[in-house]
Amino acid sequence: MKTLEDINNLSDEDLVKAIVKDNNTLLFEILYDRYARLVYNKCFGFAKDEDEAEDLTQDVFLKLFVKLGSFKEKSKFSTWLYAFTYNHCVNYVTRNTAKKLEKQSVDYKDIENLSEDDDDDHSFLDMKVDKLKLALELISPAEKMILLLKYQDFLSIKEIESVLGIGESAVKMRIKRAKDKLITVYNDNFK
Repeated sequence: MKTLEDINNLSDEDLVKAIVKDNNTLLFEILYDRYARLVYNKCFGFAKDEDEAEDLTQDVFLKLFVKLGSFKEKSKFSTWLYAFTYNHCVNYVTRNTAKKLEKQSVDYKDIENLSEDDDDDHSFLDMKVDKLKLALELISPAEKMILLLKYQDFLSIKEIESVLGIGESAVKMRIKRAKDKLITVYNDNFK
């Protein structure tokens, strides 16, 4: 029999295996405790309302418990959970088109820390953050998601491949198209 300390020291991946093996809700609580704040913060970025963010967080974890068996360890669990949370929130925003502009707003303060490996696209890096936030509200949730994975959550191309289940060239093309769309929207509306 494992002690609580042994269980708390399990890696995320081993914890997931143990949860899936027995549908163990007590072990799931440990996983919940590890990631509830992160998931809430991501949900709050989409909802911009504490109660809705809490509801979205609960929804994510309910769905997560059911879907844990689909985690195949092609990426770290935390990366997979990011994608799971983003997809849930993007679907939420898409389903609620009447309140779309209000609810899809995300906190983009981290976008100021864009990596310099994209110096081929100075117009993207030179955007003003406040206007960039408004421009991001005007592109599709999928376009916004891939930009946030890259520039806010600092996932590598390889990690994004794993999260989205697509190849490297597809990831690069989607990032490029999303950046181009964002630049166009920004230039058309805020310059």
